[in-house]
Amino acid sequence: MDRIWDLASKKAVAIFTKSSCCMCHSIKALFYELGTNPAVYELDHDTYGTEIELALQILGCKPTVPAIFIGGEFIGSAKDVISLHVDGSLKQKLIQAKAIWL
Repeated sequence: MDRIWDLASKKAVAIFTKSSCCMCHSIKALFYELGTNPAVYELDHDTYGTEIELALQILGCKPTVPAIFIGGEFIGSAKDVISLHVDGSLKQKLIQAKAIWL
């Protein structure tokens, strides 16, 4: 679990994904479109990927990917990010985390 928090705190936005996950690709595309430069951790290419995935399950990620952190805070999965985007609060979170500037 400490590894997740360490990785999530290194950049304003961190996304834990798998390269074969289409929803992960869509979430990454959304963040790039919003102008962020997220840290992307592909669990299927990481030597600690299985360990991180188990820790994400413990954290409450169901499914485990994509798991999104903004400003070191766990936001949730794709449905949580899409909800924030639709209600307009995702951009505000990104501004507060200094992931984007207006």
